[in-house]
Amino acid sequence: MRLVVVGASGGVGSRLLARAVAQGHTVTAQTREASRVTPSEDVRVAEGEPTDEPFLRRSLEGHDAVVLCLGIDSLGRTTLFSDTTRALIAAMEATGVKRLVAVTGIGAGDSRGHGGWFYNRVLFPLFTRHRYADKDRQEALIERTSLDWTIVRPAPFAKTTSGELQVFTEIPPGLQLSAITRDETAAFLLECVEDATFVRQKPFIGHA
Repeated sequence: MRLVVVGASGGVGSRLLARAVAQGHTVTAQTREASRVTPSEDVRVAEGEPTDEPFLRRSLEGHDAVVLCLGIDSLGRTTLFSDTTRALIAAMEATGVKRLVAVTGIGAGDSRGHGGWFYNRVLFPLFTRHRYADKDRQEALIERTSLDWTIVRPAPFAKTTSGELQVFTEIPPGLQLSAITRDETAAFLLECVEDATFVRQKPFIGHA
């Protein structure tokens, strides 16, 4: 399969890139800094802004699917996620690429309040609430398209976890998923692409 990974040099994107190549896929890796991704026979580096629609359109030509796993360090207000998604949707529609798997996270939509006490009461209000305001806009943009989309909402990232990964497409009252590794997230994203699972669904994934 020929994949485009938007955000390929980030914590999840870099792990997804390695997994995809190991499993025989070819990848075009979007990054703002080409030096952060090593090109190879199976990896083409596309250096450019994720909000640049003409750049994305050129990068998407001839591909089968897109994984959007953009990250950001800023704590302030942002429109990066929605601006990127808007440009990506237009590029996908122009090039005929139908499959989109996008990462938002715990705090988007009805996943808010389901990340465990520390995340819900401390991390979200103090550190991540602004980015999730934009991720709400991002999800709304994706849901309005005719693309074969999947929106993946990982629990808060942790270095290690234990037990079987839990996956919910409907969030039961009181459910708390408080941890997931970036490796687990990358593996789940690739499974969604390879198996065409969870189309037009928003799986919430992690460990209690």
